[in-house]
Amino acid sequence: MKQIGIVGVPMDLGQGRRGVDMGPSAIRYGRLQEVLEDLGHQVHDYGDMKVPVVESLRHQQEEQGGMGYLEAIRAVCLDTSQALGQMPAEVFPIVLGGDHSIAMGSVTGAGRGERIGVIWVDAHADFNTPQTSPSGNIHGMPLAHLCGLGDPRLVNLGYPGAKVRLEDVVLIGIRSLDAGEVRLLREGGVTVFTMKEIDVQGIPAIAQMVADKFRGFAKVHVSLDADVLDPEIAPGVGTPVAGGLTYREAHLLMELLADASIVTSLDLVEVNPILDIANRTARMMVELAGSLLGKKIY
Repeated sequence: MKQIGIVGVPMDLGQGRRGVDMGPSAIRYGRLQEVLEDLGHQVHDYGDMKVPVVESLRHQQEEQGGMGYLEAIRAVCLDTSQALGQMPAEVFPIVLGGDHSIAMGSVTGAGRGERIGVIWVDAHADFNTPQTSPSGNIHGMPLAHLCGLGDPRLVNLGYPGAKVRLEDVVLIGIRSLDAGEVRLLREGGVTVFTMKEIDVQGIPAIAQMVADKFRGFAKVHVSLDADVLDPEIAPGVGTPVAGGLTYREAHLLMELLADASIVTSLDLVEVNPILDIANRTARMMVELAGSLLGKKIY
């Protein structure tokens, strides 16, 4: 049994498609708390971080060097980090997005200044910097900034310097990278399992390598982006990429990480109910959270 703390971060400032700010509500509506309580966990919902609506920030768009809404995103991520840092140490935080830029706050808060492993489960690496990004959208940059690369205002969020070591990152499910990301990932020696590796090696072998890598870590964070799933089973995302994880591949990954008993915190991000069908994507993310937190077939 775990003590679980849920925090919503209804932010859509890091990307260009509206609706992802309703992701926390959709995930809650998908019965996240009830599913986790049915597994025997004690769950407390801390509510949502306060996030400004984009219409109130239009004047900032051109003031921040092409980094859309940087100061507002930084402030929300700082609040998120502080909220996680104020939870009792034994609590397992689950952060509901919102776009993936919220991970700058969740990972920082979950790490509490200590070494933390990060399992980034996503169709995208989110490893752009302001210099490599084709769009300037910050939801494509959070992992790079967590690793100390990019704009100092985001790199130094909460306290100076990188929050995660490059060697302590594993990416899974990757199938869409920008040229600048490829270069930075290779230069940094980051462990990347693309969909090709998943097809060739299979989820069990990859999950075992991840478990072996992080065994002994006091803190391991899973950042789960809904677009890692194939759009056929998870249509409610803003940046869908064909050829993603199947239903069973995704559940098997979560089940094997649960068996390894290494994960200490979780993001569920990039659910966009406006683009979804009957809340299918949010319900899928709830099911995956259940598998990560101990739900078994038998």
